[in-house]
Formats: sequence, structure tokens, C-alpha cells
Amino acid sequence: MAAEQINAEGGILGRNITIVAQDDDSETQPDIAVASNAMTKLITVDHADYIISTGGSIITLPYQDICSEHKKIILTVATTTDNYTLRVIENYEKYKYSFRTCPANATTISEGLLGDIITVGNYTGFTKVALLFGESSSQRAKAADLKRTLPAHGFQIVYDKFFTEGTTDFASYLAGIESAGAEIIVPYITGQSGTSFVKEWYDRQSPTVIWGVLTLAGDSSFWNLTQGKCDTISTNGYPTTSGYPLTNKTVPTREAYIRRWGEVPTMTAVGAYDTLRFILPDALRRAGTTETEAVVEALENTDVETSCARHFVFTSSHDVLVGSGVPNNPAEDYMVMCIFQWQSGTQVPVKPEAIMKEAGVTFKYPNWRGPWSNFPTP
Repeated sequence: MAAEQINAEGGILGRNITIVAQDDDSETQPDIAVASNAMTKLITVDHADYIISTGGSIITLPYQDICSEHKKIILTVATTTDNYTLRVIENYEKYKYSFRTCPANATTISEGLLGDIITVGNYTGFTKVALLFGESSSQRAKAADLKRTLPAHGFQIVYDKFFTEGTTDFASYLAGIESAGAEIIVPYITGQSGTSFVKEWYDRQSPTVIWGVLTLAGDSSFWNLTQGKCDTISTNGYPTTSGYPLTNKTVPTREAYIRRWGEVPTMTAVGAYDTLRFILPDALRRAGTTETEAVVEALENTDVETSCARHFVFTSSHDVLVGSGVPNNPAEDYMVMCIFQWQSGTQVPVKPEAIMKEAGVTFKYPNWRGPWSNFPTP
């Protein structure tokens, strides 16, 4: 879709965009040899000028090595490994061809989770936290980060459990959370289990607020999937998913995708789209050439509006700049980690606070009794 739109506008530097693709042929765990061969073929057989890739660290780093060897620019989405951009700092001449456009690195995500919890704590005054994360090494690492950092901000972790993938019965977990006196549940649920968790939380009228990561909850279908029982849950999300007009491009991107494919775009889809539609063309036009070294320099000086950022900017390590990091500029002007809350069938932004105020909404509590009873909505 991005290529079609660019070409309809006359292309870039007088040339049309052509998409070529290879697949690592994996359903779950990729075969590094197959994936590496696919990347090499893209460069040596298909003669790709620029690479947009996805994938976890197991194949992202080999991809990075291959592109560095061939001096090809690679822009990754849907990988959070720190090493990908750390390599740019440690060996710039070799890895300067690597950029990340979506999302951020694992360290930034952990810091974002901490900031999320601090925000809901400020809204509510609650300090007793329950962590309920999926069983995986990456989620254990994120939970460990929170257990290390939250107490310094006045929070008490009263419950901390991991559940196995595919869990559909959360009664014992919720009972334990309530028995521990938790006020805030911070879930990290990336699959179908999120639907069961939310419905069970609602049905038992758990005296807690949910504020965390529920990947399915960002989809517009989640309201119907839960029969509206997701009302007042807050989860991380992207403005293109919720439909909040963060930038001038957010809603047009979302609507064009829905018209084309009949569904709301995922984070990865929007990351890839923004990379090809806005970030790379902006750099090429400013460079005035397709010469690789000139394009690398132009990318390093990127400041362009995308579907997810009013100003998309790269850090010195070629990572996406999240939050401010720029003196005297508001954090919401750059890529932001948003929290959206379901309210009466609509997702509204409740973090960053400046965007919540901009949207004219407030954070809301469940409509049953809990620790929020007898005091007004913040």
C-alpha cells in the first residue's frame, strides 16, 4: 500500500518503488540458515536497495551482519533486542547501515512499563501492585526489572506470578491477587489468554484496576470479544489501532488499511508502512541521491511526521527516539508509549497525561466497589 501511494505521487527521485520479498519459511522458530539464505538472495539475486525486516534477535542479528557485509541499509520492525542498535555504537563503520523504526529496544520498553505504573499511581494514589506475566524468559526479565525499580518509587509488589501460555482459567490468580490486597494489576499477556483474563476479572468484580500489556485489547474487536467486559481496562497501544488522531497521518493510515484489508492494522504493519511511506522517502529526498553513505547520513538526521510520531527521530544508535530526549521539547512530540482505556466501547488515551488532556478525557474506575470507592475520578 505504501509503495502504491508513493508511486501514485510520482515515486521518489523520479523512480517508482518496487517490492521484492523473501520468506524465512518458519511458522514459529526460524531456521537461521534458511533465513540467512533468504536475506542473501534478496541482496544478490533480487537486487534490493533497501531492506525492511521483522523477527526476533535469533535472526535479526544475522540479518544485520549480512546487510553490513553488503553495505545495504536495513530498517527493522518488531524486534526489541538491545544488541541490534548497541552494535551501531560499538562498531559504527560496520553497522551504520542498521536502523530500527518500530518499536523501541528492550531497555526502553522496561523503562516504559515503569513509567506506565508510576502514571496510574499518580492518577489513583494506589501503591499495591500485582504482576501477572506470561511464562517466558523475556517476560521474566521485564518482571525482574519492575521488582527492582518499583519499590524506589513508593510501590509495594504484593503479588508476582507467571502463567503458562494458553491459560484460560484465571480464578486462582485473581483470588490470590485480591487476597494479597493488590489495587493495581499489571498484566503482560500477549495471546488469547487476555480475553479470558479480562472476562473473569469483570465477572468477579475484582476490586482492582487493570493497567498493563494486553495485546489483544488494542484491537477494535476486543469490546465484542469480551461482551463489553473490558470497560475501564487500560492497556498499551498504538494510535493507529485505537483511531486516536495523534498526528495528521494516523487516521488516514488506519482508514486506508481498513478499506484495503477489512481489519485494523497491527503495530508491525504500521511500522513497516511508516518506514516505507514516510521515513525512507524523506531521507532519500533530502539526500537527493540513492548513494548509500549519503542516505545513511540523511536517515541519521531524520525528523519527519509519521502515523505514530509527530516527529520521528533516530537516536545516535539508530534506534527510534521514544519520549523526549530532546531538550525543551515535550515527550509527546516524539514516539510515545501510549496507554489506552476502554470506555463505553471506545479506546481513549490515558497516557501520556498531556495527550489525555488534549483528548478531553479522564481515567475511569470500574463501576463496582473497590479501593476507589468514595472518592472522585481523578
